[in-house]
Amino acid sequence: MDRLRPRQRQRQRAAFSGFTKPEIKKMEKFLMKSRELLLSKEFCKKMARNFSSSAGRAGKPIIKWTKVQSWFLARLQESASKVPSLTDTSKTESRISETCPLDDGPQIPQILKVGEKIPDLSGLEFEARSSKDGAWYDVDTFLTQRHLGSGEPEVLVRFVGFGADEDEWVNVKKAVRHRSIPFQHSECNKVMVGDLVLCLQEKRDQLIYYDVHVNGVERKTHDIRGCRCIFLIRYDHDGSEERVRLRRLFYIRGQEI
Repeated sequence: MDRLRPRQRQRQRAAFSGFTKPEIKKMEKFLMKSRELLLSKEFCKKMARNFSSSAGRAGKPIIKWTKVQSWFLARLQESASKVPSLTDTSKTESRISETCPLDDGPQIPQILKVGEKIPDLSGLEFEARSSKDGAWYDVDTFLTQRHLGSGEPEVLVRFVGFGADEDEWVNVKKAVRHRSIPFQHSECNKVMVGDLVLCLQEKRDQLIYYDVHVNGVERKTHDIRGCRCIFLIRYDHDGSEERVRLRRLFYIRGQEI
């Protein structure tokens, strides 16, 4: 019997060497879109396919959608450092309170007409909690409103990046609030045990925002990368725990920090 021939070494796939200038320029045009859209698997896959099939990438390795997602995530984190300090938002908060009393939740009907797009008024944007997974998503449109038998108001919302089939009725008092803002590296000392904050949960195929409570904090010396502290958080929707860095935490407007 002839000896079996040894397997030939498989040709190694060329490593990803970075985006081209035209690709970066195209992605930069989308940075004003919502974070949910930019980090969604569907959007990143579509952009990765578009880049990989373009003439400018001929002879170069294909782009995985996770590379596109990582690029957008890094840029969003960079822009977060330019967000005004929480201590500098008092004027904005007071202006919001005058326009939109928060005693019983955001008084949306006083700000928006039914079916009207949310205006860009000093960051006066909203997020709503989906009853399907308990996660918070940016609101694109308030479609209509109603009152339950208990007298509590509900609004029909359309989430950014989702179609009409994903519209949901949500309780204004319990599931609608002003959009959360990221913490700056210098503000890690404001996050204390017991605080309620919003956290970006990173899974292999999706990024979702959930409410969490801080169970512990490991203070560490900052370096050139910024805050290196570790926060032990507990997700409110399922009770699971995770250790995360500050870049994944967001300040919920109206919470005492």
